[in-house]
Amino acid sequence: MAVLLFPGQGSQYVGMGKDLYESSSVARKWYDNADEVLDYKISEVMFEGSEEDLKQTKITQPAVFLNSIIRYYINKDNIVPTAVAGHSLGELTALVANGVLSFEDGLTLVQRRAMAMQEACDGTEGTMAAILGLEDAVVESVCNDAGDIVVAANYNCPGQLVISGSIDKIETAAELAKERGAKRALVLNVNGAFHSPLMMSAQNTLKDAIEQTTFHDPTCPIYQNVNAIPTTDLDTIKSNLIEQLTSPVRWTQTMHNMISDGHKDYIEFGAKVLSGFFKRVDRKLDITQL
Repeated sequence: MAVLLFPGQGSQYVGMGKDLYESSSVARKWYDNADEVLDYKISEVMFEGSEEDLKQTKITQPAVFLNSIIRYYINKDNIVPTAVAGHSLGELTALVANGVLSFEDGLTLVQRRAMAMQEACDGTEGTMAAILGLEDAVVESVCNDAGDIVVAANYNCPGQLVISGSIDKIETAAELAKERGAKRALVLNVNGAFHSPLMMSAQNTLKDAIEQTTFHDPTCPIYQNVNAIPTTDLDTIKSNLIEQLTSPVRWTQTMHNMISDGHKDYIEFGAKVLSGFFKRVDRKLDITQL
């Protein structure tokens, strides 16, 4: 019994999933299915594409989703999930893993989300920055002082908070963070301001897509990014999923809540990113990567 964890955008790498495709007939079935659902060979881009190919949001998100969910499918017979959670994009992967979405519907939503976010990025001048070594409250005050539009976007772990917003204001905020003692304030090489008001057009598109998709009762609770608390209520799951695109990912709060709720064993599928965040909270936790 374990909590299942699914990473988001940023955990991609060249050749991801190729080992599974070559060694597992189960993996081949799901990758071939994905190629049909998307109507292009996402598998070829994942296995043979360049780092630049994989950096495109419209490619990254379905690729990360597939790498995680297929690793789960290969191992699922030996796993009893007590809860699930995913970081940003990973929340959709988590909903497939706990039965709320079918594989096909989950992948279709991921693709629509990715395309909508790509379009929002193309239509705005936004970016993000990682602030290391400051308390969350200090980073939040930096965002307020930098002006519109700068917001806290990813509460990743204690001492690591990613901010998001317009390019000029993010640069201002990075300088303010350094002045207030940040160990690092690094403007990221991303093409948009994810989890900020600049994603509103993408949120509206995703809302329409979610309303057209069939959701099923979950097999276990999901801790959602918007409020960091577990739920099995489908209306709540849908509204939180929509709101997530313009709201911060409260992963630090999620980890603290999971630990407070008594969860001790965790499995991360397809990366070691979230495992690293958990170790910043409690090094004694039992976390497996598959």
